[in-house]
Amino acid sequence: MQMTMIDTTDKRRGPGKRESGFTLLEVLIALLVLAIGLLGLAALQTTGLRSNQMATSRTHATQLAYDITDRMRANIAGSYITNDDNVVENIVKDYELADCYDGLPDPSTGQQADEDLYNWCTAIRNMLPSGDAAVTQIRLAGLDGTAGTFDDVVTYDITVYWDEARTGANQKGCDPLNKDDLRCFKMNVTIPRPIPNA
Repeated sequence: MQMTMIDTTDKRRGPGKRESGFTLLEVLIALLVLAIGLLGLAALQTTGLRSNQMATSRTHATQLAYDITDRMRANIAGSYITNDDNVVENIVKDYELADCYDGLPDPSTGQQADEDLYNWCTAIRNMLPSGDAAVTQIRLAGLDGTAGTFDDVVTYDITVYWDEARTGANQKGCDPLNKDDLRCFKMNVTIPRPIPNA
């Protein structure tokens, strides 16, 4: 009876060879790849935060512009002076404001427009980086076709400014390509004329 012996030694290992693991070079390459990935992730996070901050500022600017228009529509007397029959006797400029940094209106005057503008400018300063705003009254010729009469249509240009990139911009040209210009949101609102009493 012939016996065969099975060789259980590992053929891959030659005589005198030792087992080996990762070399130091392989570990360094793996760390380099991991570091590049983490840097990319950090840059992506920074970009996301900046975009979120810019979107928040734009939302605040839009809401603030609509806020003052709602206040103006609620206080028609801030644009028109009427008699007992709601006939317009004068067009006033109570809501006209050169800009919020020219000096806030005095809210203690008893005028609703002054209180509205004071509260609005304070909110702009608090909510927007380097926030500023301007309100300008525009009188357009009414049905009689003559400008400067009581028939004029009263509109207001509202502009809200802020330093979106937070670079210290301070100019109000609203040019998005000029890094010295503040970002701005503009809108025009028409204040309805009072409805005469029947």
